[in-house]
Amino acid sequence: MSRYVIGLTGGIACGKSHLTKTLRDAGARIVDADEISRSLTAAGGKALPAIRAAFGEAVFRGETLDRRALGARVFADETARGQLNAILHPMIFEEMQRQIKEADGPVVMDVPLLYETGLDAWCDEVWCAYVPVKEQISRLRSRDGLTCREARDRIRAQLPAREKARRADRVIRTDRSREESAAEALRLWQAVLTEH
Repeated sequence: MSRYVIGLTGGIACGKSHLTKTLRDAGARIVDADEISRSLTAAGGKALPAIRAAFGEAVFRGETLDRRALGARVFADETARGQLNAILHPMIFEEMQRQIKEADGPVVMDVPLLYETGLDAWCDEVWCAYVPVKEQISRLRSRDGLTCREARDRIRAQLPAREKARRADRVIRTDRSREESAAEALRLWQAVLTEH
């Protein structure tokens, strides 16, 4: 990669989206893997024919992907999750590379599965949003209306948040006020701008 790339990761419901919004509002160029994935799976999206072929009509409502049905399937079945990743990841990576090449200056690459996909190799440094697993479960139950089991299934589908934090260059705790975690992300961003 020719640009200075910061990988921003974290476990599900660890507050990464809040940090991404904070950085975007501060003018950071964000390459968002989830945003790209959503565009690929939106109505008319490039990934829909392959998803329909792999998973059938049960995960669709007419021409629209039923994200909840697909989520229930892939988070409960590692093989199905692998099939979905094999469809989406190459398309997501291609678009991410295009966006990074177009960027002028440092880039923040927002990738929940940064380590799981090996995309940490694209990064000059990695920042990790982190909360303990009990807080992840609580947030998922509150935010998405999941049962405790569904929340645990989603958490288990990723590398544990603690391991992501251990591997990262910087860890931003998000189990304090939103203002405090945002301020820390902005301090780190200003340091990058000063150096690069």
